[in-house]
Amino acid sequence: MLFRLLARGAACCVGRWSRLRLWLDKLSTTFFNTLTVLWIWIIGMQWVSFTESIWLSETTAIVIAAITITAVIEALIPLKQVFRLVLQFLLILYSVFKLLEAGGRPVPSFGPDTVLSDELMYLFPYVWFAVAAWAIFVFIFLWAKTKRRILFVVGLNVIGLAVLDSFTKVTLWDETAWVAGAGMGWLVTNHFNRFRRRFPQGWVNLSRSPFKIIANILVIFSLIIVAGVNMPHINPTLTDPYTAWREWSGVPLSGISTSGTGTLIEAPVESSSGYGRGDNDLGSGFNFDYSPVMSVSAEERSYWRGETRAVYSGTGWADRSGRRSGADVGIGESLPDEETSSVPTKTVKQTVTMLNDTEYPVLFGAYKIREVQMLDEVIDPERLSWVSEGAELHLQEERNGDYPKSYTLVSEVPVIPLEELRGKTYSELYGGSPDDAYLQIPRNFPDRVTDLAKQITESAETPYDKVILLQQYLQSNYSYTNTPDLSRKQSEDFVDSFLFEVREGYCDYFSTAMVMMTRSLDIPARWVKGYAPGNSSVSEYIPMDGQSPVSSGTYTVTNADAHSWVEVYFGDYGWIPIEATPGFSMPLLTGEPEAEPVVQEEVQEEEQEEAETTPANTSGDQSSGWGKGIGIAAAVVIGLWIVYILWRMRINLRFAGARLRAGKPLSAADKVIAETERWLRSVQRKGLVRQDNETLRESVRRWSEAHPLLEPQLKPLLQQFEAARYSPAEVSEEQWRLVQADAEVLKKMIRKVRLA
Repeated sequence: MLFRLLARGAACCVGRWSRLRLWLDKLSTTFFNTLTVLWIWIIGMQWVSFTESIWLSETTAIVIAAITITAVIEALIPLKQVFRLVLQFLLILYSVFKLLEAGGRPVPSFGPDTVLSDELMYLFPYVWFAVAAWAIFVFIFLWAKTKRRILFVVGLNVIGLAVLDSFTKVTLWDETAWVAGAGMGWLVTNHFNRFRRRFPQGWVNLSRSPFKIIANILVIFSLIIVAGVNMPHINPTLTDPYTAWREWSGVPLSGISTSGTGTLIEAPVESSSGYGRGDNDLGSGFNFDYSPVMSVSAEERSYWRGETRAVYSGTGWADRSGRRSGADVGIGESLPDEETSSVPTKTVKQTVTMLNDTEYPVLFGAYKIREVQMLDEVIDPERLSWVSEGAELHLQEERNGDYPKSYTLVSEVPVIPLEELRGKTYSELYGGSPDDAYLQIPRNFPDRVTDLAKQITESAETPYDKVILLQQYLQSNYSYTNTPDLSRKQSEDFVDSFLFEVREGYCDYFSTAMVMMTRSLDIPARWVKGYAPGNSSVSEYIPMDGQSPVSSGTYTVTNADAHSWVEVYFGDYGWIPIEATPGFSMPLLTGEPEAEPVVQEEVQEEEQEEAETTPANTSGDQSSGWGKGIGIAAAVVIGLWIVYILWRMRINLRFAGARLRAGKPLSAADKVIAETERWLRSVQRKGLVRQDNETLRESVRRWSEAHPLLEPQLKPLLQQFEAARYSPAEVSEEQWRLVQADAEVLKKMIRKVRLA
């Protein structure tokens, strides 16, 4: 009976152990699958980052949702593959519908009579993007199961991003680094997963020390990261074929500009001026394009405002106005204001007639648009969207040839009381809490830019005077050119390189530098792009419809008039436009009796001499925020690893000097003698001095007589030494450790004896 009970108990324990091992095996499989999915998701997100500036915001959100849904289900849902695929497809379709609905896009109204209607076509362009992303993700996850296939996928992605980085105007260094990092993580995950399957017992033993596995992986990754970050920049020995071809063709290499038509691929000619679609990669050169864009009939000369930007990335302006929610626009209805202003305004009516076939994302108007009075009848007014944050009038769903040929807007142009504004202090304007959205500065923004702004404005007491001093400094100390010499560029920050290295450029350089220097003084500012007023002589241009009359008060605007400037927020006075680019004049209405437009005057010679003083050239932060953080983390890991190695080698280091003196590896007896010499030096510093003519036995006898409490500790140490030096018996490895322990006890007793 007892035997049966024991047998049943043993069988029960074996069964439970088997189930436990099966559960652990499933848990390990899920863990490795989750890591694999994570690496593939990271690689996919780098392609989303590349296409973000090309796709509509809804398309980007849909693709992100598709790959995220796929990743989560593949990692966490314990179903058969066919059921997971069905679930993924249904959830992706649902996300497409919901994201389009949230973005204000047309979606089908599902019902008994509309399921098969043409409304379903609204979903198809977006569904294809989502399904393609889903299919690629699933294929890579199911196919790339071996090291060779993983290397093929990662290598293909790196090559693709490198080619796009070379042949387009998009910088993809960060994306390539993320793909390489995810690829290394994927290979490590695959290696341990294969090891677990081939050697289950070895994996059980290995998994008992997870810290050692993780630590070694982190050390290897950190060594690669630190080596890559600190790799010196060396000019290429050989010229790549693309550069050689461009040089042979006489095409300049600096001809890439986002101020042109916004195309992705570089043209084989120098870029031309025009209203830019991308603002996150400012710089390079362009040719002036004098082809007409529009004619504007207005009572007042003005800058024709398009869009604003608030988020500075270090290379340009990263935010996109299309991502901000807008309000519906009614013809003849007053548009809401982004903030209240106490400044009186003048109503200005302007009629815009387009002179080319280009489609733009916005309608252009003077300063703040207050009303859409007339819109081309071919344009549905419901497509207009008013973004009060930034005062922008957007045209949703751009289509080929579908941009209003003419429209009439009513704007409120502020009449600025300059003398009153000049006397307002910071606390009077902002109440101690300006809008943080327009004070944004990257974490790695170079300190020398801020130092320069403070130095320029140290004589001013009010925000308005500080802004004017910055404006005068930029207009006086930097040259305007459409082909800046970028060979002098060293800093990765756009503003920093302009102010301290390139020192020449066009409107994007001056306006961006003005915004960031103003923000560095805690004065809210934003970047604005649109068109300069244009030429008032328009007799040679004919409107697109060939019929609209062109009045004598009309300004003709060309692509060469594409421009960017600054708006500074002055509390109750609202947003005041500021011109920082030399050679341009900002038409402003002031509260002076004449109420004439003010043309910004050039600074006097003595002001120029004061402003020419530039602070010492300090090195700005050259790394992006996340890159710097990863580099620091990698350096910390390597430092900890070095400390650990030294700790592991502490025993060898302890006897390094004795080994060098002996000229051979130390035996256990040699280590006992070395430890004896060490504790003798220690007690001598405490007051137990050994005479030159004494043997160790004589010294120990004298110390014991003088301090009887030390005899129990001194006697074993003497015996260990004499056994190691004079006894023919072999000394064990543990004896020198015993000497070390007894010496520590002796040191403690010496302190007690001295206290007594």
